[in-house]
Amino acid sequence: MSSYLIGLIGAGIGPSFSPALHEREADAHGVRYVYRLLDIGELGLGADAAGELVRTARRLGFDGLNITHPCKQTVIPFLDELSPDAAMLGAVNTVVFEGRRAVGHNTDWTGFAESFARGLPDAPTRQVVQLGAGGAGAAVAHALLTLGADQVVLVDAAEDRAASLAADLAGRFGPDRIRAAAQRELGGLLATADGLVHATPTGMAQHPGLPLPAELLRPQLWVADIVYRPLETELLRRARALGCRTMHGGGMVVFQAAHAFRLFTGREPDAERMLTHLTDLIDA
Repeated sequence: MSSYLIGLIGAGIGPSFSPALHEREADAHGVRYVYRLLDIGELGLGADAAGELVRTARRLGFDGLNITHPCKQTVIPFLDELSPDAAMLGAVNTVVFEGRRAVGHNTDWTGFAESFARGLPDAPTRQVVQLGAGGAGAAVAHALLTLGADQVVLVDAAEDRAASLAADLAGRFGPDRIRAAAQRELGGLLATADGLVHATPTGMAQHPGLPLPAELLRPQLWVADIVYRPLETELLRRARALGCRTMHGGGMVVFQAAHAFRLFTGREPDAERMLTHLTDLIDA
């Protein structure tokens, strides 16, 4: 029987559904699959320790790793190769060990794209405001532009990070379709935007709260959040109460997990079954 040892590197990952999502799908394929959490917070390590954890995992016989906040970018210098998507985005969420080589991939952008196409299939995207320009934000912005958004406006607490990501994406999609803006501009932007995508850790179990003043929301906005634990973040709860169309982060985590499972095992996952797994986990 085939067997796999997979890990997740990140901070505050105790509530993650990834172990159960992967292991349940592996059970359906009749393979042994062990998924372990490598929480840098619990280990007393910083984001720059991701590279050493990758090296250690490879020595210990892991077959692959998922990478999450805050390590999606800090891990890159320690990898032997990047897939075209990961190189293009400058962010890695999946590492596959191929012999002595550690190869970085990005399944976040395809995961978000598939989730958005299902969850908000006819949502207007003439102008989309995105909060967050980190590793996950790079993947989400790339997905929005690939799906055909006319313009994405990036807002991040670190304005230089938003400007850098906007410049990078402008090189691929054109300067008219992506730009950065300061946080002080958020009110004016949301007054005319079609939608808001939230791509920061705010709202996670370990980072509760709202990523923006609630009074900036309005019923005409659609609101998508990539946070999935909890599925209903404070942002989505406030938006839904106003009458906004909303999309939680559960679809993204399932589809990115399905794509990572394929990379780890070479087997074709059943995404619909994995969505059912997620529902079961939430209801448990």
